[in-house]
Amino acid sequence: MPKLELIKPVSWRDYWELTKPKVVALMLLTAWVGMLLASPATHFPWQAMIFGTLGIACAAGAGAALNHLIERHIDINMKRTQNRPIATGRIGPFQGMLFSLGLGSLGLIILVVFVNPITAWLTLLSLVGYALFYTLFLKQATPQNIVIGGAAGAAPPLLGWTAVTGQIDPFGLLLVLIIFTWTPPHFWALAIYRYEDYAKAKLPMLPVTHGIHFTKLCILLYIVLLIASTLLPYITGMCGTTYLICALGLGFGFLYYGCKLYFTNNPKVALNTFSYSIIYLMALFVGLLVDHYLSYFLQPNPSIV
Repeated sequence: MPKLELIKPVSWRDYWELTKPKVVALMLLTAWVGMLLASPATHFPWQAMIFGTLGIACAAGAGAALNHLIERHIDINMKRTQNRPIATGRIGPFQGMLFSLGLGSLGLIILVVFVNPITAWLTLLSLVGYALFYTLFLKQATPQNIVIGGAAGAAPPLLGWTAVTGQIDPFGLLLVLIIFTWTPPHFWALAIYRYEDYAKAKLPMLPVTHGIHFTKLCILLYIVLLIASTLLPYITGMCGTTYLICALGLGFGFLYYGCKLYFTNNPKVALNTFSYSIIYLMALFVGLLVDHYLSYFLQPNPSIV
C-alpha cells in the first residue's frame, strides 16, 4: 500500500500566492487610511500601523488561503484560477488548512495582545464572513453573493479605525459603506469578462443567472449609488473640498466606464472597467488622506506637536 504523504515540500512562493497578496495589499491600504483618519494630523499611530497591519494582513491572508482550499474543485475548472497552488496540487489540502489556521491564529493573537480586543473580534467576524459564510454558502447559493458578502470585504477601514480608537465610529462606518457599494460593480465587471468561466463552473454569478445586459444595468446603477455614498464624508464634515473634488472626478470616471460598458459588447471594456475600479478605490482613499493632512496644514496657524 502506498504511503499517504500529508506534508510535502512546497515553495514559499506557493504559500505567498495562497494569501492573495494583491488583494490583501488593497485591503491594507484602506485599513491604513482608516488608522490615519482616526488620528489627529499631528500624531502618527505607530503601534496601530505596525501591529494592526501585521494582524490584519495575517488574518486576511488566512481568509484567502481558506478560499483557495474550499474552492479548489471550482478553481480547477476556471482559466483564471486553474493554476492556483491547491487547485494544481502544489499545496495539499491538509497543508493549506494548517497554513490558514496558523496564519489566522497568529494575526488574531497580535491584534488581541498589541492592538485591542474589538479590532480582533471584528477581524475574526470578517474572516468568518468571507471564508465561510460567503465562500461556503453565499457564492454558490445566490446571484446576490457579491452584494451580501461584500460586507466582509468592506471591513478593513473600520478595522484600521478601531485599531486606533478602540471603538466603532460613524465615520469609520462611512468608509465601510463606500467599499460595500463599490464591491458589486467591481466584481460584476470581472464576472462579465469571465462569463464563460463562471458558467462552466456553474456559479450563480449575476451575468450567468440574469444575463449580461441586466448585469451591465446593475453596474451602472451601483456606480451612481457609489458616487452618492462618496459624497457623505464631505456632507457630514468628515472631509473637505479636496476630497470632494477627488471623489467627483473619480466617480464620473467610473460612470464613464459604466456607460461605455452598457452600450458595448466588447468584453475588453468589462476588463477595463474592472481595472479602473481598482485604481478608483486606491485613488479615492489616497484622496481621503491628502484631504486629511492638507486641511490641517492649510490652517492659518497649525500647531505641530
